[in-house]
Amino acid sequence: MLSRVAENLYWMARYIERAEDTARLLSVNSHLMLDLPRHLPLGWGPLIEMTGTLEAFKARHDDFDERSVVYFLCADAQNGSSILAALASARENLRTTRDVVPREIWEEVNQLYLSVADHVENGVSPRRRDAFLKSVIRGCQALAGLIEGTLSHGPARTFIELGRQLERADMTTRIVDVRSASLLPQNPEELLPFENLQWMSVLKSLTAYQMYRQQVRLRVRGPDVLRFLLQDPNLPRSIACSLETLIHELQLLPRQDRAAATVSLVRADVVDADIQLLAHSPSKLHAFVDELQIGFAAIHDTLSATYFVSGDHVPHVTQRQTQSHAGDQDNDD
Repeated sequence: MLSRVAENLYWMARYIERAEDTARLLSVNSHLMLDLPRHLPLGWGPLIEMTGTLEAFKARHDDFDERSVVYFLCADAQNGSSILAALASARENLRTTRDVVPREIWEEVNQLYLSVADHVENGVSPRRRDAFLKSVIRGCQALAGLIEGTLSHGPARTFIELGRQLERADMTTRIVDVRSASLLPQNPEELLPFENLQWMSVLKSLTAYQMYRQQVRLRVRGPDVLRFLLQDPNLPRSIACSLETLIHELQLLPRQDRAAATVSLVRADVVDADIQLLAHSPSKLHAFVDELQIGFAAIHDTLSATYFVSGDHVPHVTQRQTQSHAGDQDNDD
């Protein structure tokens, strides 16, 4: 497979995953804000931190009010991580390589983008937001089903899965990091107001609440949620599961030794992590997540250098706060 084709498919998958994850974040936060008292200092700002777009947001907005944040994450074409921009980028990446996938996949991506572009203002409107975000999530999931059911097992499918899983792991760490900063008390005996409800929202942001209740069978507690989202091998959106899938997919490619070794190192850090220690020290958890982010950037850089034509031009990212997503394409906007 040509390097450019592999790269475009990889980025198409990352952008589709990004659009779905952002839509789910907005949906869960909208419901959470209705359930919590107005005086609780949660707000909309954490969503900007989760998507890693703080500097870009502050350059265009003065306050983290609901309308500014929702517009920025839904409809701002200049924000490469907005739902609209992510789907536009996914469409463009697939447009130039659509001959390697079934026609139905291209049609679904194209239709999803056109539908979102036509109705994106509904996402900003509180009254119509829920229906709009559900349509985005279902569209992305329908596309995942099409890929699963129609695309032959081969290099195209492998690079799509690599992109999806790396983006998914990246978003999971961001959600864990930002939410835990306000939810994990410095004193383990301290009870935070509405803590249970907020940890439930973390799980729902990753479609993991029902699976948590089935597998953990305990009330929703911070340490148990962290262990589930970081280390559970069976939860599709856990970091351990995403990294295991990356290793499996890389075995199907030639010249995969460096990339597989990089993923294995990050996976070992996750599997061996002392969750109790991290849960009782927000600063240690933040440092741990930062190390994971550096690891994800290294995975991307290795994939890029090994398989993609732009490999020599992708910047190395060592600080999450300085760039929205590790290794984003140079032509995001």
